[in-house]
Amino acid sequence: MVGNAALAGLVLCLVLLGANAASGRSNYVPSGLHSLPGWLAGPLAPLGFTTAHAVLEGLVIAICGLYAIALACLRSLSPRHVWAAVIAGTIAMALAPPLLSTDVFCYLGFARLGSLHGLSPYSFTANAARHDAVFPFLGWHNVTTPYGPAFTLLSYALVPLGLAAGLWTLKLIAAATSLATVVLVWRIALALGRSPRWAVAMYGLNPLVLVFAVGGAHNDTLFGVLIAAAVLWLVGGRERAGAASIVAAVAVKVSAALILPYAWLGSRNRRAFAIETVAAVVLLGAISFAVFGSHLSGLEHAIAGEQQHVARHGVPAEISGLLGIGPLDAQGVRLAEGIRVAFIGLFALALAATLWRAWRGSWWLDCYAWATLALLACSAWLLPWYGIWLLAPASVSSSRRLQGATLAACAYLVAIKIL
Repeated sequence: MVGNAALAGLVLCLVLLGANAASGRSNYVPSGLHSLPGWLAGPLAPLGFTTAHAVLEGLVIAICGLYAIALACLRSLSPRHVWAAVIAGTIAMALAPPLLSTDVFCYLGFARLGSLHGLSPYSFTANAARHDAVFPFLGWHNVTTPYGPAFTLLSYALVPLGLAAGLWTLKLIAAATSLATVVLVWRIALALGRSPRWAVAMYGLNPLVLVFAVGGAHNDTLFGVLIAAAVLWLVGGRERAGAASIVAAVAVKVSAALILPYAWLGSRNRRAFAIETVAAVVLLGAISFAVFGSHLSGLEHAIAGEQQHVARHGVPAEISGLLGIGPLDAQGVRLAEGIRVAFIGLFALALAATLWRAWRGSWWLDCYAWATLALLACSAWLLPWYGIWLLAPASVSSSRRLQGATLAACAYLVAIKIL
């Protein structure tokens, strides 16, 4: 009874969050702070009744609490009810306006630079096309794209749809890939002899997935489905498909490359996996160079520039503040620079330790998950939706410590955004 009530309450809160965020201008729809036209607000707007920050914040907190109750009562819940809540919650967030981020318009802005203005998004910023219709909705105007060529090509294909249809297509893609990931973690859990109901609930009902990734239409859902597919294929001994899927994920976001050494160590045929990975990289590289040419080198500069940003509530920044050192991005402050270097060193140690454990026979996917957790903890630049990089492998793990650490990390990632 309690568990079913939690599922119903979670879905209701998601609908109310989407509806109220759509009903007027608020910080929960940052792309609509200056103007919230109907095509941006979306179909839930007539159901909303307030944009008060305290109400929206309270709804997110309630979603997190109900998620925790649902997990605690999971043994008493029917798998059918869990699946129904996952699907209904995903649909609710797919119909909501882009929540808590302007990234979806950045995707469209980069695509419009190349497709409409003939300017490579790897070399030019939005400021080069200030007259474009997407410009008022952007949060970042002076950066080149940090996204891989596969995602950039996909976003190019959306430009002919126009701004409104492009936005809602990206929302649909986020919802569809999120649900596909839930299906994949269910299948992985079955293949590994783990609880599929737990895997589905832990991933599919998580606020980071629903509110942030689907609600914000982030391409991390595409990253997630490709990594989950790779894991399923590798578990089944299909190295070629697994390697191709990982390389495709890297071509969406370079951070997906972290899984490569762990997947190689865990594959049944390491030689075949290595050969297929190289072949996929060569093929993708050839296609990317044919389309983007030498401009593609700008991806390296964009990623390096992104790492110079500092998240105010990232772990390194919080530690620096607690020690009284000051902001990590303060120019010429050696102690702040030392904090950055120290956390890079800690991540390097975690990477070496987890690779060693995988080499010695520990389950490679758990080792990758611990390394991902270390990456999130040690990176100066941290955003909540990055948590789904960790959530997918942890949801099919047999390690309670890993799952506990993952849920704690998820709670932290939600808190730094809404509190």
